[in-house]
Amino acid sequence: MNKVDILILSNGPGEVTTWVRPVVKALRQKLGDDRCVVRISVVLSPCPNATGKETAIARSYPEVDRVQAAEHFWSFLLWGKTFENWDWRNHGVIVFLGGDQIFPVIIGKKLGYPTVVYAEWEARWHKWINRFGIMKPQLANRVPQKYAHKFTVVGDLMLEAGSHSSSANDQQQTELIGILPGSKAAKLAQGVPLTLAIAEYIHAKRPQTKFVIPVAPTLDLQTLASFANPQKNPFVQTFGISGTSLLTTLKSALTTPKGLTVELWQETPAYDLLSQCSICLTTVGANTAELGALGVPMIVLLPTQQLDAMRSWDGLPGILANLPGVGSTFAKLINWLVLRRKGLLAWPNIWAQQEIVPELVGKLQPQEVAEIVLDFLNHPEKLDQMRTKLRNIRGESGAAEKLSQLVDEEIEKQL
Repeated sequence: MNKVDILILSNGPGEVTTWVRPVVKALRQKLGDDRCVVRISVVLSPCPNATGKETAIARSYPEVDRVQAAEHFWSFLLWGKTFENWDWRNHGVIVFLGGDQIFPVIIGKKLGYPTVVYAEWEARWHKWINRFGIMKPQLANRVPQKYAHKFTVVGDLMLEAGSHSSSANDQQQTELIGILPGSKAAKLAQGVPLTLAIAEYIHAKRPQTKFVIPVAPTLDLQTLASFANPQKNPFVQTFGISGTSLLTTLKSALTTPKGLTVELWQETPAYDLLSQCSICLTTVGANTAELGALGVPMIVLLPTQQLDAMRSWDGLPGILANLPGVGSTFAKLINWLVLRRKGLLAWPNIWAQQEIVPELVGKLQPQEVAEIVLDFLNHPEKLDQMRTKLRNIRGESGAAEKLSQLVDEEIEKQL
């Protein structure tokens, strides 16, 4: 086999962990581990939800040889030169796993490589992209017939996240509630005290219930704990908890004066853990997509006690909301518009075009939310119905392997 470069384009934390990880594994399984023959590079593009640790996460994957951070992306896009002046082999393929679909078109032209795009819900630039691996066949139905041959249904890359997790929902002994308050300060400021207050209420009614926070890889424990400290976060008092203590013995945990213990789980990805949860409390964002792919019931929380705090939207709204000076005004306007529109903020609901998982938006009160959770726990058949609906809206499994097959075919055409 001739020497080949595979360039993966990606962006945010969700894409890097749930798309890039399984695809690079599948590529190595199909194309081999000889770096002299197949070299895998990852170039990240800017993302409003980026945490700054995406580069380190991508570098941690043993299958990847080179990673360029998002801060150097624009010069690469415009001039074709990486920050470290990487060399490129004569043969290669560009694999798109997040960002703007125009990026592979431009970079593919500069490097002279064919392009393979993974498309979940939308496929663009049909004329200039060589191959599309799509999640569901419906996407191909909207494409002009002359481009139909470029489309292959590969299934759902998000399902790779849960493909190795046990079906613990059916065999769990412990009643476990997962808490996913987000990874950025804008969400954590309200999310941490709100979810802890909900957990305290549930704990008082059902002391047998266990709670766990799968800590985002971009978040250290001290930072997370600071959002539960009334001296550092005014929302702790807003939601009526008296603060917490951070325990870091053999198992890290947050504890409250009322006897609540919330385990802090730092292994990532936490798919096995999440699959064992009876239900999860989560904010909007990539978390809802991961839980949906795993078929884990959830309640999506969007507290609006401080509209300006919610600056974590995707795409242009996220960029506008974080502009210096005027960002606060944009954030309040964007959130006001979203709240007027209501509904279909969580990914599973967007996919299904109906509310499969509850979305609670407004000045949320911990006791009211807790009573909804307790109702689900007291009626497990409701949780089963939600699980079934979540599983029915996703695509097929095995997407990473099928996507790597498309890459292999594009390589073969060049050799």
